[in-house]
Amino acid sequence: SSGDLDDDNLLPIGGLSYVQGNTRMRLIGKTVGWCLDATAQRLPDREALVVIQENVRLTFAQLKEEVDKAASGLLSIGLRKGDRLGMWGPNSYAWVLIQLATAQAGIILVSVNPAYQAAELEYALKKVGCKALVFPRQFKTQNYYDILKQICPELEWAQPGALKSQRLPDLTTLISIDEPLPGTLLLKEVVEAGSSEQHMAQLRYAQQFLSCHDPINIQFTSGTTGTPKGATLSHYNIVNNSNMIGERLKMHLKKPEKIRMVLPCPLYHCLGSVGGTMVSVMHGTTLILSSPSFNGKMVLEAISKEKGSFLYGTPTMYVDILNQADFSSYDISAMCGGVIAGSPAPPELVRVIMNKLNMKELVIAYGTTENSPVTFMHFPEDTVEQKAESVGRVMPHTEAQIVSTETSALMELNKPGELWIRGYCVMLGYWGEPQKTEEAVGQDKWYRTGDIAMMDEEGFCKIVGRSKDLIIRGGENIYPAELEDFFHKHPQVQEVQVVGVKDDRMGEEICACIRLKSGEKATPEEIKAYCKGKISHFKIPRYIVFVNQYPLTISGKIQKFKLRKEMEQLLKL
Repeated sequence: SSGDLDDDNLLPIGGLSYVQGNTRMRLIGKTVGWCLDATAQRLPDREALVVIQENVRLTFAQLKEEVDKAASGLLSIGLRKGDRLGMWGPNSYAWVLIQLATAQAGIILVSVNPAYQAAELEYALKKVGCKALVFPRQFKTQNYYDILKQICPELEWAQPGALKSQRLPDLTTLISIDEPLPGTLLLKEVVEAGSSEQHMAQLRYAQQFLSCHDPINIQFTSGTTGTPKGATLSHYNIVNNSNMIGERLKMHLKKPEKIRMVLPCPLYHCLGSVGGTMVSVMHGTTLILSSPSFNGKMVLEAISKEKGSFLYGTPTMYVDILNQADFSSYDISAMCGGVIAGSPAPPELVRVIMNKLNMKELVIAYGTTENSPVTFMHFPEDTVEQKAESVGRVMPHTEAQIVSTETSALMELNKPGELWIRGYCVMLGYWGEPQKTEEAVGQDKWYRTGDIAMMDEEGFCKIVGRSKDLIIRGGENIYPAELEDFFHKHPQVQEVQVVGVKDDRMGEEICACIRLKSGEKATPEEIKAYCKGKISHFKIPRYIVFVNQYPLTISGKIQKFKLRKEMEQLLKL
């Protein structure tokens, strides 16, 4: 049994829903760059990164060399410690390179959702004052350059690196990943510029002034209320969280061929950037990017061709992988474990994954972006029952408590309440929003997750719901109020309520319950067509239902939980 398991710390104290992770493992006071350097020195010839689509294969020594050149290149074009650089695009070699290079140079990486349309992009860049943005020309139907021109028409005539934009005054530097475009620098040239001795010396000088407590990453989260907020994480947050994820998965005890991690999750999510890239940096695991955006067939191809032993995914991704028509034709013999995270996993699915994908060491991880992200997780040796019915036990150096939503008093065991988290993992704050930060993290340093949870005698935690109606569709957080605001702009719409309804594949689907203005007529297809190109594809409701009224409380408030039930019955879900 693991050293963690015989630790009484993981057990709740005094019959109440409070636990504290063990503190035997030391917290690491180092930057991301320092950790990459250490791993490259320790395991120079081990394969670090495989990007199948781009035919990229790098050892840790080679990855470090490229990262240093890119970091030096970013400084050479005028970026400085603390500047914000947005990364906007699907998974790619460039994504990992930029993630590590910004950290090496002390530049703050802003993870931008690759599905964002013009208004969402403008909001995100403005919110955190991005100085630079890195992006590919296009992916599938998403033409990044054209979307950018909608908010920065000045781009086409701008001097590369010297954009003057009316709507985004902070944004000066646009870097194209794959082809020369008017007004942009080319990533390859930035990296080449960084290889000069003079620029390398500049990087080494800049690194003397970096601290592990500096902000390093801003991730947009719907949190529990309102428009997306920029959760700001430090080196300390993500270095330690990724180190503990790897430790709990026993990465440090495994042979190199047993830690080949296939990652189909987006890198702009904490699960991809911390659970993927950072776990690889900390533990010397091989990171295999199976495709630019999720594709179940390509995951199986990656496992088969690359002898993948370990897999990350949301429940939805696993459903798709298992349902591939030619599933049985792939060689999955190297598989031994993996992580499910991003949204609640139905118990039956957990059992099927463990059997069919040969993943005996599968664990469930739970967390929030604001907690860097993982705060609860199983041990590989926990029973199938424990894995199917909970999100595991508290992580090291982390406190968790479940409190009454009315009084904030500690709840007894096995009684639901709001889950609060405290420890090294709590974010620095929401960028530029002291008020919102204070609402989320009290003076007492507890972060209020907004999730309703229960804890049992052994310290296993079960997430039972959400206090604020966030919809989690296939691991994507969707905030109903944002969509309701959007639909209210439609000329025919009188009122709208957006709820999540259950779905076998996605976990939840979006249902918009619309009251039209009197005398107006519309079809679900017309409403969906109105959404296209204005909001991200994953936010477009699967179901549009026209209603005359909503279930109300006596005081006239809409009862969303009743509305959800009504819709599930109506749609026969």
